Amino acid sequence: MSTPLSDTSSPGAPTAPQVHRLQPADAARWDEFVMGCPEATFFHRAGWQQVLERAFGHDTYYLYAEINGRIEGILPLGHMRSRLFGNALVSLPFCVYGGVAAMTEAARTALDRAACELAEQLQVDYLEFRNRAPRHGDWKTKDLYVTFRKSLDPDPEKNLLAIPRKQRAMVRKGIDAGLHGALDDDIGRFYDTYADSVRRLGTPVFSKKYFHVLKEVFGADCEVLTITQNDHTISSVMSFYFKDEVLPYYGGGTSAARAVAGNDFMYWELMRRACARGLRVFDYGRSKQGTGPYNFKKNWGFVPEPLHYEYYLVKAKAVPDINPLNPKYRFFIETWKRLPLPLTKVLGPLISKNLG
Repeated sequence: MSTPLSDTSSPGAPTAPQVHRLQPADAARWDEFVMGCPEATFFHRAGWQQVLERAFGHDTYYLYAEINGRIEGILPLGHMRSRLFGNALVSLPFCVYGGVAAMTEAARTALDRAACELAEQLQVDYLEFRNRAPRHGDWKTKDLYVTFRKSLDPDPEKNLLAIPRKQRAMVRKGIDAGLHGALDDDIGRFYDTYADSVRRLGTPVFSKKYFHVLKEVFGADCEVLTITQNDHTISSVMSFYFKDEVLPYYGGGTSAARAVAGNDFMYWELMRRACARGLRVFDYGRSKQGTGPYNFKKNWGFVPEPLHYEYYLVKAKAVPDINPLNPKYRFFIETWKRLPLPLTKVLGPLISKNLG
């Protein structure tokens, strides 16, 4: 057992949680807690510690609070340091959800306190929690992001009919075009499609290593579905599975996808397969309000749910604004769209590793 980072007990008081830093031997206990905690998400799994360290080289601080050897709360943290984008302690980089997942308020309070102390110790610009529910009324907030989640009916046909008419017509267009979905054991077709897609959006691509590590760490809970037409790749998506949920997380389409509604068909095919597996929730993921992806998901009949990203400022004077909607990044985005694809695959990972 690691040395406690903090001990909130006092003489004569009930036993208080002790906060420890996760060690490899305790990873199974951590994940057992994640599977049993209603607040925990796929992004709270211990495997993300390996992903952050191996794929990006970031320091991590995975904290858990326990009483009498029983974990009652967890908090995964990644330390992001960059000359361009600042110095931050985030729960959790590259993930849409994070923050404390706890069974008791005592554990939540202990982890909050430990995180703030760590942020002060590291002298970061800010500490960021990516919560699905508001937790800190006195912290700074950002209301830029929403998430889209929807319950699935066991009957795929009912899910198809639940898609608004105009968007359902796009799904049928893909069906009529003879599109076909298949699972890939490797990330080859997915990575090429994804890299081309994000380049056209003006976004730096992640390294191929990152996706290899995701597949290696999460195994069957990380799956690649690729859509083809006459053996030509149309679109591809990497999804995560957690409890009774599917989360399409990274996806993209080729230049040919628009003509055959390749992306619409891809998400429908994923939904159909999720029903066959007995899953009950389709998590369409995070989008910025007022953007194309936001409108796309709303057109599928999904209702946006606000995400509560909260900030404890240490050295920073204001909440960070590192996102493509910031006007100061417009020139960079337009320039990136014109770069040759092979060059973006080389330069992109050097930038994206700090855009958590």
